[in-house]
Amino acid sequence: MQNQRIGILIVEDDPDMAELIADLVEAEGWSPLVVHSAEAASAMLEREDFHIVLLDHNLPGISGRTFAQRIRTERGLNVGIVMVTAAGSATERVLGLETAADDYVVKPFEPIELTARIKAVLRRIAPSLKVEREPEREADASSLMLGDWAVDLSARRAICLSDRSKTLTSAEFALLEVLAETPNSPVSRSHILDRLGSESDRFIDRNVDVLVLRLRRKIERNPDLPQHIKTRRGKGYVLHTEAVEPQS
Repeated sequence: MQNQRIGILIVEDDPDMAELIADLVEAEGWSPLVVHSAEAASAMLEREDFHIVLLDHNLPGISGRTFAQRIRTERGLNVGIVMVTAAGSATERVLGLETAADDYVVKPFEPIELTARIKAVLRRIAPSLKVEREPEREADASSLMLGDWAVDLSARRAICLSDRSKTLTSAEFALLEVLAETPNSPVSRSHILDRLGSESDRFIDRNVDVLVLRLRRKIERNPDLPQHIKTRRGKGYVLHTEAVEPQS
C-alpha cells in the first residue's frame, strides 16, 4: 500500500470543474479518475480501490450526501470522503460532516486549500502513505504556481486553472519572465525597462507600473493586497513564488 500511487475518485457533473480538480490532483503526483454521477462512481468503486473520493453535493439522481452515506456504510473508514460543493451554508457543512464526509470544501476554492484538505484526510486514513509530493528535479525549476495560475517559463505558457478563458498578453508574460529570473528578490524599474524596452517601443517608469497593475489584476486574488507581485519602495517589484501573507 505504501508504494501505491494515491488514487483519487472525482465525482463531479460539471466537466470544467472536474477537469480543474483532476489537474490539481495530478499536479500533486496523485492519480485522478473522473466520473459524473453517483451511479458511475459506485460502479468504479466496485472495480478499483481509491484512497479519497472527492464528491460534489449536487449530483444528478442520487445526491452527494446520500452517496457519501452509502460509501461509508459499505466501506467503513477505509476511504476518505471530501465534499466539494457550492452548497456552503453552515447547515449543509454540518450535515455533510455528521453523516459521512471527512471534510468539506466550498466552491469557489483556492487550489492550495483543496490539496491541503486532501492531504490532511490522507494522513488520518493512511498514515503510512507518502502524502507529500517528491521534490521537483532541477530541470523543472521553470514551472511556477501563482495562485491558480500554472506557469511554464520554458514553454512560455501560463494557464489559469480556474478559468481557462483567461490569458496573459505577450507584454504581461514578458514582465513575469523578468521578475521570475530572481524570485523573492526585488527587480528595479530600470532593469525592467532595460529588458522590456526597445529603440522602437520605449517604456517609461509609468509604463512599468501600468503593466504590473494589469498583471496583478489577472493573477492576484485581490490586486489591492497582492500576494505574488509586491512593491518594495525604492527597490522595485518582487515576485513571490510561494503563498505569503498580504501586505498593504
